[in-house]
Amino acid sequence: QVQFVESGGGLVQPGGSLRLSCAASGRIFSNHNMGWYRQTPGKQRELVASITSGGSTNYGDSVKGRFTISRDNAKNTVYLQMNSLKPEDTADYDCYLENVGEFAVLYWGQGTQVTVSS
Repeated sequence: QVQFVESGGGLVQPGGSLRLSCAASGRIFSNHNMGWYRQTPGKQRELVASITSGGSTNYGDSVKGRFTISRDNAKNTVYLQMNSLKPEDTADYDCYLENVGEFAVLYWGQGTQVTVSS
């Protein structure tokens, strides 16, 4: 039982910036990972960025150098700063939380739409 509140999506021009946030609540283990995948109709879901409880980060190759993920452990909230946005960044961005215990259990938010267009 994990719930999410996501915000920050919208319409932006190429070269612009957006900042996504994802706040999780409920049954959250001390050892957990959070981040975003993105999905475009007709395409496979791909990893955007992830961050561990200890602050270790990982990025998809297509966003390295442009996106930055961070977290506020006290609030169970992650942030995704997206700069130099391109039309190919247009997608539904889905926040996730992975509880790490004896077995890993994955939870997903409802998603936020990001559209990059002139």
